[in-house]
Amino acid sequence: MLEHFQLYLKSRLQLTDEQAVEATSCLNTKTFKKGQVILSPGDLRSDNYFVNSGLLRSFTIDEKGKEHIIQFAPENWVISDRDSSIFNEPSQLFIDAIEQTEVLIVPKDFFSDIKNIVPQILELNILMLHNSIRFMQKRINMLLGATAEERYLDFIKLYPNLTLRVPQWMIASYLGVTPESLSRVRKDLAHKHFKKD
Repeated sequence: MLEHFQLYLKSRLQLTDEQAVEATSCLNTKTFKKGQVILSPGDLRSDNYFVNSGLLRSFTIDEKGKEHIIQFAPENWVISDRDSSIFNEPSQLFIDAIEQTEVLIVPKDFFSDIKNIVPQILELNILMLHNSIRFMQKRINMLLGATAEERYLDFIKLYPNLTLRVPQWMIASYLGVTPESLSRVRKDLAHKHFKKD
């Protein structure tokens, strides 16, 4: 399913069909079953995963066995552990499949390797890196200073199609609140919406 990534590149860059096909000809796809672990702490893997279909997540597990979800990656998102993929250090994260997921495996040198085919690809790579930094900066700020309701509303804005695809306890883990707190937030929001109608 290279066509999906080709369309993604063409939507962000002015590429011909020939450029898109040539640029992605070296890439491979892989399918992961629901619940399958793709990456574990300590692994050394330099790949990034572009989600064609399905849903991945990255998370850590603390000393008490509690999961802390760092990111969800639905369709058209890229996910990796940068310790491993960029700095060649052991991974700090788990990545697993919440649903059966098909990914495109994007090696860390992909963008530099195809710059002769698509010169503007390096600009896209820089933009993607800046967006990733912006995403993490906003996420840290929300965790440090926002209310549970503000975090949940931000989650819905960032991931508009995930509330029905992800168990409530996972959303709570991502938000840094208990499932009970998230349930209260959702009830309060439903009550506010009902009152407006």
